[in-house]
Order: sequence, then structure tokens, then C-alpha cells
Amino acid sequence: MDLFAAAERRARQAAAPLAERMRPRDLDEVVGQEELLGPGRPLRVLVERDRLRSMILYGPPGSGKTTLARLIAARTKAFFASLNAVTAGVADVRRVIEEARERLRYQGQRTVLFIDEIHRFTRAQQDALLPAVEDGTIVLIGATTQNPFFSVNAPLLSRAPIFRLSALTDEHLSQIINRALADPERGLGSIPVELEPAARALLLRAANGDARAVLNGLELAVEMAVAGAGQGLSQGEGEAPVPGAGAGGAAVAQPVRVTAELVAAALQTRTVHYDGEGDEHYDVLSAFIKSMRGSDPDAAVYWLARMLEAGEDPRTIARRLIIHAAEDVGNADPQALLVAVAAAQAVEHVGLPEGRIPLAQAAIYIATAPKSNSAYKAIGAALEAVRTERWEPVPIHLRDASYPGAKRLGHGEGYLYPHDYPGHHVVQQYLPDNLVGRRFYEPSDQGYEAVLRERLQKWRGEGQAG
Repeated sequence: MDLFAAAERRARQAAAPLAERMRPRDLDEVVGQEELLGPGRPLRVLVERDRLRSMILYGPPGSGKTTLARLIAARTKAFFASLNAVTAGVADVRRVIEEARERLRYQGQRTVLFIDEIHRFTRAQQDALLPAVEDGTIVLIGATTQNPFFSVNAPLLSRAPIFRLSALTDEHLSQIINRALADPERGLGSIPVELEPAARALLLRAANGDARAVLNGLELAVEMAVAGAGQGLSQGEGEAPVPGAGAGGAAVAQPVRVTAELVAAALQTRTVHYDGEGDEHYDVLSAFIKSMRGSDPDAAVYWLARMLEAGEDPRTIARRLIIHAAEDVGNADPQALLVAVAAAQAVEHVGLPEGRIPLAQAAIYIATAPKSNSAYKAIGAALEAVRTERWEPVPIHLRDASYPGAKRLGHGEGYLYPHDYPGHHVVQQYLPDNLVGRRFYEPSDQGYEAVLRERLQKWRGEGQAG
């Protein structure tokens, strides 16, 4: 049975994708995440000393979350169980917890439970974990690509510290490529491969820090190059071995050349890491808004393009344009709000991909417009006054006098109709008695608001009380 099992393992290994075959077998093989796994760093110490505690591994795809969980499984003396949040339910969670409780009671062995994509668990499923995590029945290791503060229950977060993994750098990915090309057992080292610099650069750009993506792209590009060599397309006539772990074919006489064209054909589409409801969504939107506020049209268009390429709802983008036009441009250029609203309407009418053009036009207009947040500050100050000051009655001369009997109550008495006065302006009280003289709107000296500032200074100089 052992011989059959070993043969089955070897067959599985040979058939597995390159990214699976090249998973690190120990901590020293892990590339990147030095701040967590370097000598003496927190996560490495916990793993090496088998002093595990519940934790959340948070990071982008291909950063090593599942690899770390497997390394923990290989080193710990605890029983290692795993669930995938996509397919598991509350019943599965309760079954694993009950088995862990029995194991601890009768065998004295603790249980490490790894839950991949824990952000997909409902609140009820996450709540089912709490008692077992709190009393030590299980040590929870959850992996997620989404910000845990958005997707994981606060009580669970208080019991499971977050270890954040970073996207791998191009240097890390290049190291992984070199290792795969050199390893004859698990990688592609059984055949000579010449990876052109332009092909490597394209792989790195397309992977976006994802080790799995770079290895998948490399594997397919090499297979295409080998097939081309076997058909006499690039290396001459004759068969070439198919790359893979333990490939038994004789090595080709000349290196199989992997070009940028082959990599482009293998990749087809670039790997895009973007969650429309989580961390990336809010971070990119924030960068978009701050770029417009900072008057950088190039950055604004870049973040707009990134959202569109990732499939962000264009209506979400349009709403942010409208808000930003009012909040950060305001009356410095009143046209900005009209442009933003027009862009939103245009997107509703024409949709994508054409809708990207009015969105870009509005983003550029807003980014290059003079800026003022005076209107934003004015409504904030007015709301603060409404929430903290006494609500005095509306002054009698401002009250509605349009209905029968209003004049008998004195409503409207003493009201000065501005159009009857020079310049269509007259000084009178408009605020409640307790707020007379309070200033909520203070225009800036930017754009059209400079005109408003001069006008208000003149009116206020004339002694306007409210």
C-alpha cells in the first residue's frame, strides 16, 4: 500500500500545476514577507516554536496565505483541519469543533482550523466559531483577501490578531521564476529554457505581485514554446519534452526560447486584483478623489482607468464626481458641478465603454478647476449650530404670509422686498435672534468665489446683520 500511495503522490505531483508544485516546503523557501517571516519576526517565531494562536492572514492573491497555513500544518503537533468558506456551512463548522473538543478531551491534542476565504462566511457562521476560539478548543487561522475590518466580526478580530501580507515585489517574483526554471524535480529545470528579458518583464507586469499568476503564465508560455519547438516553429524539427515535475523526456539540444509574444499569448488578460465591495474599492476611490482634490489630472485619469478596467460600477464613480465637484470645487467654479452631473447623466444614457469619455472629461475638469471647500464648511458649521444651539422662532418678518389670516398674526410684517431696492439688495435680519451676526459661509479667494467674496464684503460692510 505504501508503494501504491507513493506512486499516487508522485503522479499527483507531476499532474499538478507549476504553481502548486513550487509551493515552499519550509519557511526558508518562502519568498517575501520578511517583516513577518524574517529571523526573529513574530509569525516565524510562533510557527517555529509551535506556539500558535488564532490569527487572520490578510493579503492579496498569491502573497502566500495558503502556503503559510500549509507550513504551519507541516510543523505543528496539533491536528490540522481545513475548511473553505465557499463550500462550508455552519454544520461543517460545528462538526469540526465537536471533533476538536473530543480530540482535546481524550487525546490531549489541540486542533488548528484553517478557513480559506473566511470573509465569505456569514455573520452567523463566524459567530459559531467564537466560543471554540475563546475557550481554546480550536486555534483559528483564517485567510482573506478582503480587509478583515470590513468582513470579519469584531468579536472574532479581538481574539485573532491580523497578520498582513504584502503583494510580492518584482524582485521576489523574478526570484520565484528563476527557482522554477532551475528546479528539475518540481519546476521546469528538466528542459533548458531561455526566457527573454522582455518576456520576463511582461510576466512581472501582468502578475501584479501574484506568485501564482506569474508561475501560471510562465508554465503556459513554456509549454507553448516547447510545442513550437516540436513543430519546427522556432528551434528546428524534433520532439521536445512537455515541461513538468519528473518529465522523463530527453532535454532538447538547444534552449527553448520564450519570447514576449509567447508570454502575451499565454496571458491573454492581465491579472486584476480588485474587490468591488472591500478594501481595494475604497482605497482606489480615495486615491481618485484625493488626486482631483490635489489638482493632478494625470493621477485622476489613471485611478479612473483602473476602476473602469476592474469593473467598478460607473454610477459609483459618477456619484463621487458630483460630490467632489460640490465639496472641493464649490463656488470657485460653479460649472464643475454642472459638468459632473452631465457626466453622470451621459453615463446613464450611453453606458460603457463610451461612458468612460464623459467620466474622464469631468474628472479632468474638476482636477484642473480652482478649489474651494467653503460650501462644504458652511453646511458643516450650520449643522453644528442647528445641533447645539437653541432653535429660536423664525423672525416674524420672514414667516409665511401667503395664507388667509397670516397678516392678522403679523406674519411678514416689516419684510423688505430686495427687488425694490438699489442693486436688488437690502440689509435686514435673516437669521434667528440668537444667531444674528454668525458667519457660516466664508468664501475663498479662488476662481469665481473671489467675486463672491468681494460682493459679500461690500454687503456686510453695509451693516447686514444676518
